[in-house]
Amino acid sequence: MELKSIDLAVEEHGEGIPLVLIHGFPLNRQIWQPIIPLLEKKARLILPDLRGFGDSPQELEDYSMRLLAADVVRLLDRLNIEKALIAGHSMGGYVALEFAHAYPHRLKGLALVASQADEDTPERRQARLITAREVRSRGIRYIADGMPPKLSAKPEVQKELHRIISTCSVQTVVAALKAMADRRDANAWLPEIQVPVLAIAGTEDQLIPVEKTHSLIKLVNKGWAVEIADAGHMPMMEAPQKVAEALGQLICAANGC
Repeated sequence: MELKSIDLAVEEHGEGIPLVLIHGFPLNRQIWQPIIPLLEKKARLILPDLRGFGDSPQELEDYSMRLLAADVVRLLDRLNIEKALIAGHSMGGYVALEFAHAYPHRLKGLALVASQADEDTPERRQARLITAREVRSRGIRYIADGMPPKLSAKPEVQKELHRIISTCSVQTVVAALKAMADRRDANAWLPEIQVPVLAIAGTEDQLIPVEKTHSLIKLVNKGWAVEIADAGHMPMMEAPQKVAEALGQLICAANGC
């Protein structure tokens, strides 16, 4: 079946090597705001909203990580960008991994932030489908109220996450949960990636253990991991300076510094 990509909403900052920052679930591009002033002099920052999130159109079709990656490629085409660094947070990391597999000729470097290469365990998959059912019956408040404490221990970050999640539609949340539940294991194609790979993990992440970060880095040709102390699942909001420094390393590696 031919993938039907759409035009994503996007904002840009700075100039230089293109760096696409892909947000996680169930968020939007606003999560990257704290690192913009720290990186805009080093790279051309491209912040899209994935389909259905933020200001991007939804389209009433089933989602997949492959489809979301195709949307990112369409965005690069619109912006006349041949190759880019792709950084993905959590679900955005799953999209970034699919991008790396499907479009290696468009990739200059890869960053996975609080993400992993593993597919869902049967238990995790079932939990996602149960969450989708609950959101359908109880509305977006079900995750807007319950999810922020799992993402960060910092009250000010939780408050901002609650605001962002509350803007998401039930349809988009349900479609994204199913897409994550059905995603492929990416470990098999990690050794195929020929560009620099950076993995960033918060030491206090409740959702994806730090060990997942180190296990995926062992499978790539040129990669390294950065642990961020006292950060949870949202290091770009909890410790923006440290995340910016790590991404700066990737920018340098891709530029041949």
